[in-house]
Amino acid sequence: MTEAVTPSSSSTLDSLAPLLRAWLPRQRWFAGKGRPVTGFTPVSVTRLLPAGGGLGLYHVLLRVHQPPDSAHPGDCYQLLIGAREALPPRLAPALIGHVTHGPLAGRTVYDALYDRRPAEVLLEALRTGARVGGLRFERDPRQEIRPHLVARPLAAEQSNSSVVYGDTFVLKLFRRVVPGVNPDLELPLALAREGCPRVPAPTAWFRAELAGRAYVLAVLQPFVSGAADGWELALRELAKGEDFTAEARALGRATAEVHTALARALPTVTLGPAQLGPLVDGMTGRLAAAAQAVPVLRPYEAGLRSAYTALAELAAGGRTWTAQRIHGDLHLGQCLRAPSGDWSLIDFEGEPARPPAERRLPQPTERDVAGMLRSFDYAARSASSPPPGWAHDCRAAYCSGYAEVSGRDPRTDPVLLRAFETDKAVYEVVYEARHRPDWLPVPLSAVRRLAASDPH
Repeated sequence: MTEAVTPSSSSTLDSLAPLLRAWLPRQRWFAGKGRPVTGFTPVSVTRLLPAGGGLGLYHVLLRVHQPPDSAHPGDCYQLLIGAREALPPRLAPALIGHVTHGPLAGRTVYDALYDRRPAEVLLEALRTGARVGGLRFERDPRQEIRPHLVARPLAAEQSNSSVVYGDTFVLKLFRRVVPGVNPDLELPLALAREGCPRVPAPTAWFRAELAGRAYVLAVLQPFVSGAADGWELALRELAKGEDFTAEARALGRATAEVHTALARALPTVTLGPAQLGPLVDGMTGRLAAAAQAVPVLRPYEAGLRSAYTALAELAAGGRTWTAQRIHGDLHLGQCLRAPSGDWSLIDFEGEPARPPAERRLPQPTERDVAGMLRSFDYAARSASSPPPGWAHDCRAAYCSGYAEVSGRDPRTDPVLLRAFETDKAVYEVVYEARHRPDWLPVPLSAVRRLAASDPH
């Protein structure tokens, strides 16, 4: 199959290019901040609603080119672009710009995912299993999708965008897309087959088949109505000076349930010296690059590296570990507590900055545990006056809850846990230095602790 770009669609995109060049870098989900956009290559432009009516709607996959790596093909982004004669005030935040030439001349274009009617077009396509150009809309036939559910966008955006339909479903649309299997669909489907209740089972999804490659573009899942985001819940309890250990323990149990189900559903592997070598090398390389990029990290580099060498020494001595598929980016913001008190884990895409193939590699479960331990520390340091020992108590309760289900307390492997927690803290330092410099003291506090700690 060839890429779905016709002369007319290419002309449409050419007319949008100047507007997109200014608009894209301002979006929170755009990964190439700080570098100019030098050009675009269309992957596909699919018309979902004709432009001749009051509303035109285009689904666009677009490669964005930026320096300095001219050999890189460019990141591919997914856009849903609406075209109207005039934009109502409620859609002003979604404005892309006014088109002056080409097929859409005289129209105003905008991010249509935040407009009810275009969002409902996507749901109807999922409900009916539509095929439009290279787009394939698919669903689980065992789950019902009622028509005419009212759409509303979720305000909290990260690296993707979400729309809620009638408090029944939530559609997660991936902004930066790559060909191949997406773990945010793969793992929830595997967990659904295992009957794991801790992860909402995918109801529908859509993908693109272009030039012999498949791209997963969005996943529709049940919406946990009335659920509290774990991060927001923790901050609320901190603000009131309330204990959070019962929730942390329950969250530890939920995490272990998910890990146990993933180990049943998908293959596990044994990590020995040969397998640990690349893992340790990756950690060491990320630390070196981070110290180069963020000079304030350099005084702690040797101490942090000792966490990785201690792990390598254990492996050289014959120690082995079990690795399996995991969440890959676990923190409080990836967890929802339902009004019933039950916890769910969401967003299995993994860390967006890591290559897709790396996100799908089996890993020790301690990597997820380390991410959650760091999240408790983040929450405590975000509060103006946290209760003494709040993060320490939550970390202990979480590990205890995990052990109640898995039969193994993550704290019994301190060398492995320290290595993963160190790797996460180094990642956080780079992220905060680039995006939120005011937050840099939070991971630096952990860096000082981890650089000085004895793993044995």
